[in-house]
Amino acid sequence: MLKFAIVDDEKAVEELLKTYLDRYTEERNSSYKAEWFSDPTKFLAEYTNRFDVVLLDIEMPEMNGMDVAKKMREMDSSVALVFVTNMKQYAINGYEVDADDFIVKPVSYFDFAMKLDRVSKKISDKKEVKVPVKTDTVVKYIDVSSVRYVDVYKHKLTYHTIDGDYENRGSLNKVEDVFLQNGFVKCNNYCMVNLRFIAGVDGYKLLVSYGRNSVNFNEVVISRPRKKEVVTALSKYMGVNV
Repeated sequence: MLKFAIVDDEKAVEELLKTYLDRYTEERNSSYKAEWFSDPTKFLAEYTNRFDVVLLDIEMPEMNGMDVAKKMREMDSSVALVFVTNMKQYAINGYEVDADDFIVKPVSYFDFAMKLDRVSKKISDKKEVKVPVKTDTVVKYIDVSSVRYVDVYKHKLTYHTIDGDYENRGSLNKVEDVFLQNGFVKCNNYCMVNLRFIAGVDGYKLLVSYGRNSVNFNEVVISRPRKKEVVTALSKYMGVNV
C-alpha cells in the first residue's frame, strides 16, 4: 500500500487526484491511503515520515510550494516528491529539492498514471533490501520487506518470513540497524517486528500477521520499557496521532 500526502489548496484538485488514485490502484490490484492538506503550514507542522509520496502544488496562497518542499526535505530526505502544478517554469527547478517528477495541470489520467508508475518503481527499488542467511554451505538472500519478525534464542537468529522461517547463527545487534532503518521496531531485547505486519496490540503483546489478508497471527511480547516506543512507531506508521 502506498501512502500519499496531497498538498493543494483546491478541493477540486484533491478530489480529482483521489479519483485517479482509485482507478490507478484498481487497475494494478493494489491499494493506497491519502491525506489532504489544504494548508501547507499545517502539513509541515504535522509532518512525520509516514508518507511514500507527496503530491505538492507550487502556487498556494499561504506558502510557495518550493519553500514547502525545502522545509520538508529538512525533515525527510527520502520521501518521493511530485509537483502537481500549472507553474511548469518552477517545477523544472525541482532538482533543488530532489523532486522525482512533476505533473502539469490540468491533470490527465494518462500523464498521472505514467508518472506514478515511474515513482512507484523507484520506491519499490529502494525498498528491496536483502539480508544474507547462511545455512550449512548455502547462502540465501531474503528481502527485508518479506520478514514478519526476527528473533534470537541461544545465538540462533530466526527470520520469520511470509515464505517460512530461516535460521542463522548470529547476534541481533549485528543486524538490527538494517531492520530498524526499513520499517521495523524493537519490541524487546531479542525481537524486532515489521510494522506492516502488525495486526493489533493486546496489552503487552503484538499480534503479527502471517501475511497480507491473513487472519492468522503470532503473538510477540513487548517488554515494559519498550511499550511506548512500539506504540509511537506503530501510530506514526498508521498516520495516527498519539
